[in-house]
This record gives sequence, structure tokens and C-alpha cells, in this order.
Amino acid sequence: MSPDLLTVEDVMARLQLGKHSVYDLIRTRKLASVQIGRCRHIPARALTHYLDSLIKEAAPHGR
Repeated sequence: MSPDLLTVEDVMARLQLGKHSVYDLIRTRKLASVQIGRCRHIPARALTHYLDSLIKEAAPHGR
């Protein structure tokens, strides 16, 4: 597996979330993913983008 593509299990471990929560992020398009064959993968840059968006949401307004 390319380090550019993460499995759902990789994302579960990195975010300390359950499978349902990760698939919910994918379903709601908060976390981009691609399907290769029957497997769902998350580009590493999509995870970075998602985390950046969380940080921006948490930042106080005006900064």
C-alpha cells in the first residue's frame, strides 16, 4: 500500500475513532476517499486537509 493512501483502519488509528465514525466522515464528505476495487482508501492529503479544517474551526475568530 502506498503511503499516499491510507486504509480506513489507518485513519481509525490516527484519529482514535471507530469504523462507523470514519465511514460517517466519508459519507458526509468531510473526509475525501477513493474506491479501488472493493476497498475504500483515504488519500493522506485528505486526512491532512480534514485536520486543518478542524484546527481552523477551533481557532478563535479574528486571528
